Formats: sequence, structure tokens, C-alpha cells
Amino acid sequence: MALKLVRRAGSANWYVRGTLLGQTVCRSTKESDLQHAKKRLQEIEADIRGQRDRTFKEIADAYVADGASARFVEPIVRRLGRVRARALRQDVIDAAAKKIYPKVASDTLNRQFYTPFIAIWNFATRKEWVHSRTWARPRKPRGGTLVRRASARAGTVPTSYERAAQFVAAMSPAPAMLMTALFDTGMRPIEALALDVESINMEQRWITLHSTKTGEPRGVPIHEFLVPLLSVLAAGDGAVFRSTKKRGYTPKSEGGGQLKTAILGARRRSGLVGISAYTARHSVSTQLVVNGVHPYIKDQILGHARDDMSRHYTHVPQRPLIEAINTLPVPALWREQPWMADPLKWMGRLVEGTGRRTDLGY
Repeated sequence: MALKLVRRAGSANWYVRGTLLGQTVCRSTKESDLQHAKKRLQEIEADIRGQRDRTFKEIADAYVADGASARFVEPIVRRLGRVRARALRQDVIDAAAKKIYPKVASDTLNRQFYTPFIAIWNFATRKEWVHSRTWARPRKPRGGTLVRRASARAGTVPTSYERAAQFVAAMSPAPAMLMTALFDTGMRPIEALALDVESINMEQRWITLHSTKTGEPRGVPIHEFLVPLLSVLAAGDGAVFRSTKKRGYTPKSEGGGQLKTAILGARRRSGLVGISAYTARHSVSTQLVVNGVHPYIKDQILGHARDDMSRHYTHVPQRPLIEAINTLPVPALWREQPWMADPLKWMGRLVEGTGRRTDLGY
């Protein structure tokens, strides 16, 4: 609650009570005159805000240092970095968004500006540096009688698991392992790229993501098909998924990681265009609906449930989610991939057609 002036029984002086920016106050103004007490109240509020009113850059730096995704953060910090948290209003961030991305669609603006900004603000709210508040996002413009046709962006349309298996089979083993995990968990690519072994509980078939795109931690069920693969990959230290050079992936602020070359190569070799790392997440969502999974369970798996109390227990495996994820199909072609039997042996090899002597030859 806000700070207010109260008078104790038997006392001539006014007292300040309440909570401001997470700090509880109960102190005397040492003033009996109401006008003087109001002035003292303003001084106390100013003192608290001065102590806690960080710049957006300070908040964003702390957000990234806490292990959250830095994707799209840098452009926002360049524009809003010096602005104090108390000065951030809807019109201020809307103006910044238009300045940074003047010619993008509302979906892109949401993804690259509003989603990371709100994640940073929510982080600051949990730290009690700012007040919780709801930020408005841009809406898609209403269409008239004119229908504009635009090519769908790669990854925005789900694919069948049969086509996904063909696509993954055309990849080198290292990126193929990561893509397999995406199609059998529904994780965002950025989450899988940054996944570490300490986040995986193989015995209970559960992944705990402490830092996500939305800034909220969540739990992810493990498909039974992934158990042999992850049991090997999570047996060491550090990153779970590694490149063909056997080094952990490094998520980038722009571009989403290091899968671009692998994705383009698989499109060329398989002839399947329009598939990207993010296709997996849309495919998981669609397939769960087709399988009759309750929408609430689906949203839990994908991290879409916003008002769920279980977010406080993200490390606790939830049986309904594990049962739901196991309804995702696994085509025979996927099960037949040689790297599934010995992931570490195949990790450093390249698929045929990459122009290297280490081609797999299958």
C-alpha cells in the first residue's frame, strides 16, 4: 500500500505508515502540524525512490546477469538505458519501440521489443525495484476488404512429425540432437541452446528452466524418446547440447543462436523449406491439440499459463504434463538415426554433402 499519514492515540505528532517500492515504513514525522507533516511525507517518499529508482540499463544488466536471455535487449538499452524506472510510461516505451523498429509488423514489434521489455520489468518487480503493472502491446491493424497476402515466415507454421523426421535426418548429428529435443519438449530454441545439465532431472523426466524469454521460470516434461539421448548428453558438466566442434552453443542477441547454417543445409538436402528451429514449438502445440490434450495442460508445457500458482513449484515434476508430452509421435525414421544409439561418438561428425572428409556417409 502507499505511504500515508496517521496519528497515534495520545501522540500529537503525525506518523508515516505504509509500503513503497517494497520498503515498509513506520516512522514519526516529528511534526504536529498537518501541512508540515505532509512535507515530511514527501521527503520520505523522495528518499526511498532515490535509493531504489534504478535506470533501465541497471535493471536490464541485472536481468541478463541473472541468466536470462539477452536477445533483443541491447537495442532497447541503447534507447532507454538512461531513463529512470519511475519515468517509464506507456507513451515513453511506445515511442522507443517505433524509433528502434519503425517499419516492422506488430508481431515482430511484440517479439523484439515488448516481450523482452516486459520480461525485464517483471524481473524488476520480483526484485521489488518497481511496481507491478500491465503494459499494453501493439495490436494487429484491422483489415478492410483488401486482403494482403504475404509469405509465411519460416517457423511460424507447424509441420507433421513425419516431415520433421525427414528434415532432422538431413542434419548433422549435433544440431539434429538439439532439434529432436525441440520437437519433443516444446522448448524455445533459445532455452534449449542455453540448457545446462543441472537443469535436468532424468529420473523424474523433468527439466527446470530458471530463466526464460518471459522472465518466468517453468518446468518442462521430458518425452520418453529423449531419455536415452539426454541421459548421455546430461551426464557431463556444462551445456547439454553442443555443436559439431563439441562446444556449447552461444545464444546471440540477434539471430537466436548458431543453427542457421545447419537449418539452411537441411533445407537444401531434404527439399523441405519453411522449417526452422521454431517450427518445433508450433508443431508441439498443434500436435497436443490434435491428441486431445487439455488446453490448460498444453499451455503449462509451453509456458503460456500466466496465472498458474504452480510456477512457484517449477522444479516439481507434474505427471499430467509428462503423460501429455508422451503422446507426441515418433516416426520410425527418427528412431533409426544412428546417432541416437551413441550420441557422443557421432556428435563431431558432419552429414554427407557438407564438403568435409568427416561426412557421415549415410
